[in-house]
Amino acid sequence: MGDYDIITILYNLICVPPHQINLNGAIMKKTNYGHKKDKKQKFEDYAYILDYLEYGHSEDTRPAHQKRPLAQAFGEKQFVLMELILKDDCPVELAERVYIGKDKRDKIDFVAKMIKYDELTPTAKTELFYVIKEAVKKNEDRFIEFINNCGPITGRMHTLQLLPGIGKTVMWKIIEERELRPFKTFEEIEERVHRNVIDAIAKRIEAELKEPQKYYLFVEWKERH
Repeated sequence: MGDYDIITILYNLICVPPHQINLNGAIMKKTNYGHKKDKKQKFEDYAYILDYLEYGHSEDTRPAHQKRPLAQAFGEKQFVLMELILKDDCPVELAERVYIGKDKRDKIDFVAKMIKYDELTPTAKTELFYVIKEAVKKNEDRFIEFINNCGPITGRMHTLQLLPGIGKTVMWKIIEERELRPFKTFEEIEERVHRNVIDAIAKRIEAELKEPQKYYLFVEWKERH
């Protein structure tokens, strides 16, 4: 390492905010992961079915003819947990991807409400991790950008270390590999780093939904509630 490189690293460490510096002392690209995030309200267009309650909740004491079929679901992009009211004679299946956006909906009448993890049925909790993985795969470009650009959270911890199964050894391997050549696909990450990051990301999203976290990497709506 030359004198110029040492001076550059020292300048970055002194003059640049910590969240913009990677562990090699280089200035990071700006990203929404691990520091400044977009606070605008966003809406889901698609959701995955976690449980289908043909006759509503069992604790609902209204007469059967007053109840409507509903489903608990997981939003594809914002990872919102919600309850959906279904249209008549439009049953859904577990893990089915349904449209809930502003245009005409085939099966969903309306979104009834957002819910917390503790309000999920046992079936929904069991299904959750599997549909999270499907949502992660659908948003591959978003998460590849995260892997390629995320930086330190503090002077002692890197964002990557918040992903289950990513310790220091794997973290450094990811950093070294992305400096050589940015990743393009999940498959490429697994080939070069020998780690299934789809599972790691899905487990982190599930943890952020389950329990309060000091840092929210993906479930940003929980920071506002």
